[in-house]
Amino acid sequence: MIQNYFKIFSIIFLCFLISCSTPEEVLETNLKTSTSTFIDINSQKNIPIYYHIPENTNKNTPIVIVFHGGGRNAKDYRNAMIAKANEHQFIVIVPEFSIENFPGGDGYNLGNVYDDGDNPSPNSLNPETEWAFSLVEPIFSFMKKELNNKSKKHHIIGHSAGAQFAHRLVMFTTNTSSDKIVVSAAGWYTVPNFTIDFPYGFQESILENSTLNTLFSKEVYIQVGELDNNPNDGGLRRNNFADAQGINRFQRAYHFYNEAKELAAENNIPFDWKIQTNIGLDHDYSAALESASDILFK
Repeated sequence: MIQNYFKIFSIIFLCFLISCSTPEEVLETNLKTSTSTFIDINSQKNIPIYYHIPENTNKNTPIVIVFHGGGRNAKDYRNAMIAKANEHQFIVIVPEFSIENFPGGDGYNLGNVYDDGDNPSPNSLNPETEWAFSLVEPIFSFMKKELNNKSKKHHIIGHSAGAQFAHRLVMFTTNTSSDKIVVSAAGWYTVPNFTIDFPYGFQESILENSTLNTLFSKEVYIQVGELDNNPNDGGLRRNNFADAQGINRFQRAYHFYNEAKELAAENNIPFDWKIQTNIGLDHDYSAALESASDILFK
């Protein structure tokens, strides 16, 4: 009799322990959140890749590549994406473009296309193998092999400095596996305009030879927070050229979109870009990444 009571008590106690476990605790035991390292064969740079794989994935699970902001905090961006990756069932990959490997805005925001992106010239044009943009496809292929994934396309989210990287990636590279691209709250833009000098427009750069049909056929989503309107933000570039786009991120996002839309209309080119205002949001990257994830998988 005592043994029977002991068995019943043990079962009840075990059920109590299970019921007290939060869903997050149970879920996290089956997830994979880790880091890998990609080695660029041209420069021999080691590039950390922070990633998260939800449970119940398969070889065709979608992949989202995220480009971090100027803080170069790839791990933080990966962590901010975990909940949405679990919700929408996609793999998130965040390569770290460190200051050591990609110094300054030239090295990261402008993709290391020119030694001095503010003063481009044929002599300062770097070989394409040295562009930061040129690493995206090799990183995608590397991580697919690492994760045994067979996806032919990937989505992109870039926020802040990463948004600068993302929208210029679309401009400078045509033969890519990118599908949907979310450009989130860039500080300033390279506007599709052939009368404005690079890096604020296409003139005096290799973008003068851009094929607009290819550029505007990309599925690009621009998003910006309604409250991302501080003209005195410490990370916001302010000069006559940047201010011609607006004096804050909110104004500049709409200027970028409207200029592209107008150019497409002038040249009778189909235009697939869209823009979204995130009501009540400022420049917080966590909230922006959540919104961007919903855009990709809505």
